[in-house]
Amino acid sequence: MDAFPAFFPLAGRTVVIAGAGEGAEAKARLFDGSPAQVRRLDGPEALDPAGYAGAALAFVASPDDAFAEAAAAAARQAHVPVNVVDRPALCDFTTPAVIDRGEVVAAIGTAGASPMLATLLRHDIEARVPEGAGRVAALFRNLQEEVRRALPEAHRRRAFLRAALTGPAAQAALSGDMEAAARRLRQALQEDAPSLGVVQVLDARGPAEHLTLKASRALAAADVLVCDPGVDPNIVSLARRDAERLAPAALSAERLRSLVEDGMRVVRLHEGHVPTDDFADAGVTIEVLPVVEA
Repeated sequence: MDAFPAFFPLAGRTVVIAGAGEGAEAKARLFDGSPAQVRRLDGPEALDPAGYAGAALAFVASPDDAFAEAAAAAARQAHVPVNVVDRPALCDFTTPAVIDRGEVVAAIGTAGASPMLATLLRHDIEARVPEGAGRVAALFRNLQEEVRRALPEAHRRRAFLRAALTGPAAQAALSGDMEAAARRLRQALQEDAPSLGVVQVLDARGPAEHLTLKASRALAAADVLVCDPGVDPNIVSLARRDAERLAPAALSAERLRSLVEDGMRVVRLHEGHVPTDDFADAGVTIEVLPVVEA
């Protein structure tokens, strides 16, 4: 990963756009409909650090190299990260191609190497993100504290939310009926009950592109990941970054049984053939995840 992606909250924040012309207007359009206050600067005021005071982000757009460099220096003097259009060497961050669905925002970046490629990828992904996705996110944000109070254990909360994202509450939000969506989510929360976890095992020699969709989704949902040393690192990278990692030697029958009884989703990545007999002593049911043959 050559550049770390991050999202800056915009509510109550100020964004500075320095310069004039189409480049500056294009940056301003990025914030149409956002809760940020956009401050426009041009001329001498764009070269004064005071104009950037208190801002969260700054963008500089100008055909004049001297102006662009001086404005970027002024923003940095005010301790504001700055992006300078068409001048990667002056940038603290790059501007990604953005998919905007309100509360759901996706960004595709190439660290400034190929904005056109980022735009093409954005079009491909945008077609897969429904217009109502932002309303679904808003539903879960509005009831976030209720869900946390009702389900304080993180793995149970994740299991509930996974199911809810494809349930009637999410469908109501997608269709625009937010009142019904909230009612149905609260009902699902009241009816939620603890369940046993699952153990899924996978031949993870790779390559990662041969994984089935089911295997990829299992990795993304794992609470605990157990990996042989020789598994494909590209497959391991598909798992949740905050999933607990256990060495195979640490996964005793007793430990595995305890994880399942606690409702955890355990994914065991083997280097080669999956020896299902290894799980017999734990007395748990396992699922061998299918792998697409090369």
